[in-house]
Amino acid sequence: MAEVRRTVIVKLDIDGSDATLLHETVEEYLLACNYVVQDAWQDDYKPTSKTELHDRTYSDVREQTRLQANLVQSARNRAAEAIKGVVARWENGKEASQPHFTTPSVHYDKRSATFHDDRVSLSTVNGRVEAEYALPPEGDNPQTKYLRNDEYEVTGATLQYRDATDTFFLHIGTKAEVESEIPDDGDAENSTVLGVDLGIEQIAITSTGQFWSGGYLNHRRREYERVRGDLQQTGTESAHRTIKQMGGRETRWAEDYLHRISKAIVQEAVAHECDMIAFEELTDIRDRMPGSKKFHAWAFRRLYDYVAYKAEAEGIETTQVDPAYTSKRCSKCGTTLDENRPSQEKFCCQKCGYEVNADYNAAKNIGFRLLRAGQKSPHGGATRHLALKSGTLNVNGGYSPAVQ
Repeated sequence: MAEVRRTVIVKLDIDGSDATLLHETVEEYLLACNYVVQDAWQDDYKPTSKTELHDRTYSDVREQTRLQANLVQSARNRAAEAIKGVVARWENGKEASQPHFTTPSVHYDKRSATFHDDRVSLSTVNGRVEAEYALPPEGDNPQTKYLRNDEYEVTGATLQYRDATDTFFLHIGTKAEVESEIPDDGDAENSTVLGVDLGIEQIAITSTGQFWSGGYLNHRRREYERVRGDLQQTGTESAHRTIKQMGGRETRWAEDYLHRISKAIVQEAVAHECDMIAFEELTDIRDRMPGSKKFHAWAFRRLYDYVAYKAEAEGIETTQVDPAYTSKRCSKCGTTLDENRPSQEKFCCQKCGYEVNADYNAAKNIGFRLLRAGQKSPHGGATRHLALKSGTLNVNGGYSPAVQ
């Protein structure tokens, strides 16, 4: 037997007063997360133990927020994981700053939430709210396969608010024990990866040759920066209020744009029957990408998160791979040379003469990196293929044209 875990995304149908309670709960939950981190940052030694963080912060958080005990503990756990991540980066000689939580989400376990077939009861800062699920009709969808399936048990959920649509969603975790089977060669041959490269001029490029321009995003950001600069020079109280309001508007349009791109990427993966989407590792991406700003690092992380939860709803896994040399390696013959990339836009292999858009070449290499990461079947055959414009390619170079 093997344990299988799946996440199902469900839209919540809630009225105005309950929605207000959830907003207040999210706000105080983020306050609790940040309080725990700030307490840990008072010392040179950064505690990562949940027990130690509990002893240091639990009473204060209970006094300063209206959160029930279980949500206080949930916030502490989330903060502890973030602190562990920073400490791990330091131990590997990498830079990392103090975590700060802003994404509107709350993690619920079975103590702070009660899950039913068609609704959920969620702990808030003032009692509980009942929220009905907005479920699609029964059929070939994740909600039917996992949430409506008695073989799957709900393990917990993360509440997320999407500002672009003014909607609460619940990412419900499920698990089941299933018979462990070794996939046959036919199953292996149907397993396909979509590679995704990220950039400034082209914000996302796939191994199937789809490009999404970053021009609109960059243009709007520069416009906001220009207006902000003018208002800062004005220096009036009204100008400062306007700057604050602009920040919210800027975030909303950027998130909406990234949502649309993430939806298109997932649709591309579905169209090519991919079971996995590979992105380049986002850690230190600003250091690797000339001309990138803090805004771009934020946008890349948001895009990855949006793709991950949209893909999860389609049963597609999303992961990150080491991007080392993906921009200089020829995706056709494998030669890696600095000279292969004479400009930001152009790739030209000095050995085999392969010429192609540099970002498209990198997207294919990112997909190949995942293929090479031990993706071998027990019988020695390649278990994954890379999705391309006109078909698929396995790690051994075997090409299969798209079915017409």
